[in-house]
Amino acid sequence: MDHEEARTRLLAERAEVTGLLADAERSGWADRDAERETGDIADPAQPLTAQGEDDAIAESMRDRLAALDRALKRLDDGSYGRSVRSGLPIPDDRLEADPAAELTVEEARAVR
Repeated sequence: MDHEEARTRLLAERAEVTGLLADAERSGWADRDAERETGDIADPAQPLTAQGEDDAIAESMRDRLAALDRALKRLDDGSYGRSVRSGLPIPDDRLEADPAAELTVEEARAVR
């Protein structure tokens, strides 16, 4: 994949994920506030459940941001498009599917 195209896609996804993370964090704060309120909530565990889901989503978004930042760093240091484990080239179709891919498909399958 062309490095400028990769940078454009990584930065666009980074902006999108940053927005999603902010939304998840706001939702988590709202759930925490709802947990503290007293009222006619039929299920007092509902805010806790929603809070846990928001926290899990936020953590996933933070992980994705970290992966995108690592990919941008690899672009800067010239190692983008190569496996961080083996140094083998990552095929363009994999990078098009996930521009932050760090491993070849085979290596990623072995991790699971």
